[in-house]
Amino acid sequence: MVKNARSKSSLKRPLKNQRRERVSFLEGLSKLNRRAHERANRRGGKRGEKFVWAAIAASEMGDGVESTEWQRRLWRWCVGVLLLPFCWVTSWTFLSRFSQAAVQQEFWKTAEFWYFATGGLVMVGWFWSGLLKTFFLYLYVLGHELTHAIFVMLFRGKVTDFYVSADGGYITTNKTNMVIALSPYFVPFWSVVVAMAYALLSYSADLPPWWDRVLYGAMGLTWTFHMAWTLWMIPRDQPDLKENGTFLSLVVIYLANLLVLVALLCLAADSPLNNTREFAREWLRHAATWGDGMLRWMMAVIEAIRVTGKF
Repeated sequence: MVKNARSKSSLKRPLKNQRRERVSFLEGLSKLNRRAHERANRRGGKRGEKFVWAAIAASEMGDGVESTEWQRRLWRWCVGVLLLPFCWVTSWTFLSRFSQAAVQQEFWKTAEFWYFATGGLVMVGWFWSGLLKTFFLYLYVLGHELTHAIFVMLFRGKVTDFYVSADGGYITTNKTNMVIALSPYFVPFWSVVVAMAYALLSYSADLPPWWDRVLYGAMGLTWTFHMAWTLWMIPRDQPDLKENGTFLSLVVIYLANLLVLVALLCLAADSPLNNTREFAREWLRHAATWGDGMLRWMMAVIEAIRVTGKF
């Protein structure tokens, strides 16, 4: 969860730290999370400031807030709708490329695929069993908030407060945007950690060939860990999604996770660069095909309306 501490002159907010709440991960922990945040606010002397800002904003903005919010929602819905064709073409291309790799190139018979799949199945089994749930829940919250913090620093922002527990977490920062808010939902933090650790080990030591299989198994484990908790968390009331509109956020999250899958498929090929180029060419071909079909359909609909209405 990102808590934006930036003062906005347009809203004339007097706060240095604006705290936003997120529901907790465990059953019924939404109330516990709110209580934890209230305790944190009391410790920092910020509890009263939240209500002061609400009163000032309501008195100064008036009906203009509702008008601006309506325009913002409309804009987000338009952007989300415009992104849907990209989601469709990317999904179609990914399924096409994956089916070709699985059937024609027999990718499903490779050791890389089976070790990755085994790691994923192990994580799915653990997720349903609930074994060590609190420990892994803490790991997920830690990765979630660290991803927020890293992207804040990438955008040259500052993190002034960082809190993680099994009940939830947050960061306080002077900068936020869509990438910062949604980054934990499409960046598999622990998969990146595993890949970086493997790269460091392979650079500093001569690893035996079976370490590659360990890498694929760990990647399958951590990526499934990321997806399982992300899918579990999204249906719950998340401020990160509301910040940029739930519909637009979900579209961006889907497209971004799909691109991560595409990257993994390309990297797993014998020639990652050539595979990436082939994917791009096939994406353009599918985009042209579906675009032409959509254009023809729209022209047919317009013509039918014209004939029916005798325009």
